[in-house]
Amino acid sequence: MESLSINYWLKPNPNSQFNNRIYLDKDKTKIKTGTQVISALSYQKFVDFAVEETKRRTHLKSSPLQVLDFGIFPKAAFDLPIFCANFFSSSSMNIIVLDLNPLHDVITNREYKEKYYKSLMPLSVKYAELLPWGGKLTGESLRFFSPIVIWTRFTSSQEKHDILFDAFSDYYKTWLDLMEHAVEETAADQIMLNSEAQHKYLTWRAEKNLLRSFLFNGVDELGSKTFLDYFPEYKLDDGTLNEKRSIMGKSFENRPWDSRGELIDNC
Repeated sequence: MESLSINYWLKPNPNSQFNNRIYLDKDKTKIKTGTQVISALSYQKFVDFAVEETKRRTHLKSSPLQVLDFGIFPKAAFDLPIFCANFFSSSSMNIIVLDLNPLHDVITNREYKEKYYKSLMPLSVKYAELLPWGGKLTGESLRFFSPIVIWTRFTSSQEKHDILFDAFSDYYKTWLDLMEHAVEETAADQIMLNSEAQHKYLTWRAEKNLLRSFLFNGVDELGSKTFLDYFPEYKLDDGTLNEKRSIMGKSFENRPWDSRGELIDNC
């Protein structure tokens, strides 16, 4: 028999304790999904069995396509950024977004930008040359990225892969440091704003991705607003969504922030 290529998703059930929206307790004693503690059980052994049983009967080959979509959402009582690692790799090309996505708009909310990103700009400078800007980025996307975002493309190589892992490690440890020092919000109105900001982010991501229920579990639970409720500027006269919105407005060929995290007007 010819070699087989097996692709699979470990898809969580949104109605069970398995969930792709991870909540971290401040006391660091446990990890929660939603309001339920993660079970020690998973479906990994099902996949392991299928792979091992197949290997006994035929040959397997790796798929040249690899996708990592890894995000961490804090509880709405914290205004922490959202950790985002969105990687797509083929045998020849890698498309990478790595960021601490701002919960609130850093272009208009300077206080939020100063709170979380002013001290992190050296991290951006560290990887700016190693993982250079990946080309045009629309203004629509820019509002959800921070000044330290890594948006890059590169041909596959072990050297670049190792650099990306170093960047992932640094950004993740940085996010955990922010988490450890975060102060829990008690005001109900601010918690509501944080929750809506998370929903707005998920609504935007889900609108741009076909794997809505898998990658963006929570978009239907956090709120009822639609994409056009959050982004009315993309509504056509007949009330439908402008499918050409990604090419509308200003795009950014180069990194739009300087080394201090200030937006460059003429980039």
